[in-house]
Amino acid sequence: MCPGDTPRTTVAPMLNLVLPKGSLEKATFQLFSDADLGIHRNSAVTYKATIADPRIASVRILRPQEIPVYVADGLFDLGVCGRDWVEETSSNVVSLGEMGYSKATSNPIKMVVAVAGDAEWEKVADLPQGVKVSTEYPEITRRFFEQNGIEADVRLSYGATEAKVPDIVDCVVEITETGNALRAAGLKVIDTILHSYTEVVANPATYEVPEKRHAMEQIMTLLQGVLEARGKVLVKLNVSTDDLDAVIAKLPAMKTPTVNELYRRNGYAVETVVPKNEINILIPALKDAGATDILELPLAKIVH
Repeated sequence: MCPGDTPRTTVAPMLNLVLPKGSLEKATFQLFSDADLGIHRNSAVTYKATIADPRIASVRILRPQEIPVYVADGLFDLGVCGRDWVEETSSNVVSLGEMGYSKATSNPIKMVVAVAGDAEWEKVADLPQGVKVSTEYPEITRRFFEQNGIEADVRLSYGATEAKVPDIVDCVVEITETGNALRAAGLKVIDTILHSYTEVVANPATYEVPEKRHAMEQIMTLLQGVLEARGKVLVKLNVSTDDLDAVIAKLPAMKTPTVNELYRRNGYAVETVVPKNEINILIPALKDAGATDILELPLAKIVH
């Protein structure tokens, strides 16, 4: 290095990451890609991957049921999974935040108690002692029924849980994002046990290491920035001094819009972030109010 040169900063790979395979896989991979943390693997059936980021040493892809356990045990530093599996496994992990997406929507999944649509039971308290329950979440289910003073015969389900009512069991504890599968099976929901978003979870010991915690926080900044930008666009426009107040009044701004005076005081440039689903109404209204040169621009990230 020559005298006066600035030393190049390098970051040693430090985090071992585990991502979910299965229903959350596509949405999670898309989120990381949008955050400029693209996941690269040789094929769709490969369980090892890489991310071209100096903070990430390795990437594995495993079933979400296992992720909180492995993160708690220190096999991985950072993982993505649902709150449902953290609760089911009683894993000691640090939640870095909810990611605000599920399999197909931005809504949380719900873990519900459901019975046959024509059953006489309308709430959990109506269920009899010894009620037969099928679920993929036996530990959560046992705790829930114990807390409600009901002795339940909890049976582990390996899938198609909703199809077992009423011939095999009396009720099911199942997750649902839209409720469509339960309704199609002729079931009705009589209680909700929990709401579960996808979360980023960390190993507690790793989280206490300052440089690793900082790396985790930086990755979360990228991921949350993408989620914050989804469904929003940047609107830029010009407006005369006389029409400025009328145009500003039309803007459903996240915060106070940015207003800058144009060269030679020939009006103002205005920009703000607005919901994408309002833009079809907003742009014509802005034009009617006197705005000109209106631009609608996509957003990749919003970092507060």
